[in-house]
Amino acid sequence: MTTAKGLSPVPMALLPPIYLYRRLLRAHRRHLPSEMRLLGDEYIKAEFRAHRDVENPAHLIGFLTEWQLYAQKIEGDAWAGEKLDQGKIEKMSDEQLGQLYELMKAIQKRGTEEGQGSK
Repeated sequence: MTTAKGLSPVPMALLPPIYLYRRLLRAHRRHLPSEMRLLGDEYIKAEFRAHRDVENPAHLIGFLTEWQLYAQKIEGDAWAGEKLDQGKIEKMSDEQLGQLYELMKAIQKRGTEEGQGSK
């Protein structure tokens, strides 16, 4: 994201949900190893399905904004080794923290299975 006169970020235009969804899947296909892609694709599909009927515009804008930022990071390979922003973690609901924990466990499980399979 660039800045206008170095003061604040220039707002980015939000992509419509279906275009963003396709962009995310393409980014995974082009930039992620196959095992990470499978997990990521499952997660994207589940999240977009869960948010299909959201009526709150603020919630929808937040959802699309975060996924668009994620797509930009994946496409730019800036995600490797990056940690989650503490401010975003603090703003998460208990349900979101639970989902994050489940995602972490799924990633760890796949890593353990791969490690056992190569021995």
